[in-house]
Amino acid sequence: MPITTGDILGHSQVGVYLSVVGDVLFIPRTLDDISAEEIESAFGMETHRFLVGGSSLLGSLLRGNRHGIAVADIATEDDLDELTSFGPVVVMESGVNAAGNLIECNDNGALLSPTIPESGAEMISDVLSVPTMRTEVAGHKTVGSMVVANNRGVLAHPDVMTDEVEVIQETLGVPVMVGTVTFGSPFVGAGCCASDTHALVGSGSTGPELNRIEDALGLI
Repeated sequence: MPITTGDILGHSQVGVYLSVVGDVLFIPRTLDDISAEEIESAFGMETHRFLVGGSSLLGSLLRGNRHGIAVADIATEDDLDELTSFGPVVVMESGVNAAGNLIECNDNGALLSPTIPESGAEMISDVLSVPTMRTEVAGHKTVGSMVVANNRGVLAHPDVMTDEVEVIQETLGVPVMVGTVTFGSPFVGAGCCASDTHALVGSGSTGPELNRIEDALGLI
């Protein structure tokens, strides 16, 4: 199936706990073996158990593509050593360090929160090897919670503005559709984690929501 529903550590905000980085799905080390195996089977991709500075909130603290990784500065030296085996790493500085909340990217580009300074945007662009653009989405600065993207499409907060859609499409190089998750939540980045072939969406998501996600992310 191209799409499944479920919870992570008892929470429907699965996008807060999981992070797809290129061909690897990072999952919390605290997740039980049965759940981890189910997720790995559903996505059909390599998984890696990980914590960022002891935190299970990988989707909020870790973001990347096939070229590189951005991570919050709560990552320890051991965390960084582990991450560098997957590619170049840029560490987000204190105050704007929740990489997963402040960045959404694919292999074509990266959307950045306006809170990230220009110098930080340049570093992220270098490490991810893609152009970046700073923008709000639906008036929010936490772009990683407002959109979920892969290399086929983008699902965005239903209140995304027309000029923001143009920026998203130009930067990520894929079409944008709007939708919700978990029975009406507009914070689609928090409630969904997606690769190019599969998406896990928080429990409680309705059939129409799942159909919309499949269409938006090109999963069918």
